[in-house]
Amino acid sequence: MNYLMIFIGGGLGSICRYSIGQMVSRYSNFSFPVGTFLSNFISCIILGFLISLFMGKSNIDQNLKILLIVGFCGGFSTFSTFTYEIFELLRSGNYQTLGLYVISSLLLCLLGFFAGYRLYKLNELV
Repeated sequence: MNYLMIFIGGGLGSICRYSIGQMVSRYSNFSFPVGTFLSNFISCIILGFLISLFMGKSNIDQNLKILLIVGFCGGFSTFSTFTYEIFELLRSGNYQTLGLYVISSLLLCLLGFFAGYRLYKLNELV
């Protein structure tokens, strides 16, 4: 059952990632990989929210956790694409964009995770 949950969640996450990439490429012509950046950032917000939501709750169905955390967030985020785009920016000599992309991706995705985590905690207080 775990593999089915990963398959379904991963498929949905991948479709969302692809859709964001297509939408962004249609409306922008930046050398900065905006689609991958947005997918990773949004995925970190969702992951932080889910971790906060599920933390300390034993009554949450394990299959739901696997579907959303491993499947959806795993399919939605794109570390392999991130790595390839870093390589391409390096190879093309676009060092300013490379530095901006790496630093902003790491920092903002970490901040996004914490924002998602806190978002649930704030909701818990209401």
